[in-house]
Amino acid sequence: MAGLAESGSNPDVDLLYDINGLAKDAPHWFDRGMEFVGEYGLLLAMVLLVLWCWWTVRRRGGEGAASSVAALVWAPLAAGIAVLVNVPIRGFVERPRPFVDHQGLDVLVSGKTDYSFVSDHATLTMAMAVGLFVAHRKFGLVGIGLALLEGFCRVYMGVHYPTDVVGGFALGTAVALLLSPLAMALLTPVTKAVERSGRGGWLIRARVASGGRDALIPGARAERPEERDLAA
Repeated sequence: MAGLAESGSNPDVDLLYDINGLAKDAPHWFDRGMEFVGEYGLLLAMVLLVLWCWWTVRRRGGEGAASSVAALVWAPLAAGIAVLVNVPIRGFVERPRPFVDHQGLDVLVSGKTDYSFVSDHATLTMAMAVGLFVAHRKFGLVGIGLALLEGFCRVYMGVHYPTDVVGGFALGTAVALLLSPLAMALLTPVTKAVERSGRGGWLIRARVASGGRDALIPGARAERPEERDLAA
């Protein structure tokens, strides 16, 4: 894999220069914005998206609420596991960062001394996005869009090859999907137990006491068939 970085005549390197070349022509303030977005902003946006989805699922209620919340819990867990899986992959491939072997790149982030393949940021965001998709399709599609933007930013910033990003997307997707059945089998009973508990039930479904029975809070709506979560 490291041999790919040594040649400037392959599509991976050509695309790296094409995308990173946009940074050379962009205003300084735009590059600084892309640096923040690519390093921190999109990761924060993904976390906020998961929390927003949890709030939506919780207010909507329905029989599939516990399963959907279990899938939401799996999303960050999948991201963490995917990054751990990436540790031996990086050590085995030992691919240097693009700016080590190629001159003329506009590197927006300094201090990157570790290996390049696979991109942790791409792995994290795609794993969370796919986990989110399992819980809620609409939120998941937004998450996948954020993950794709993260991948573009990493190449734009000059810290990853396009194939580093594609590898991260593949790794994040594989971990989130392949381990999802096991994760759901373990997490769903936990979320159902929390739902039945007196103190923690609000984490799964928003309820108020009404005539001695639990009911959805005002403004919450019943789950329509077409809006059922994939995890339900």
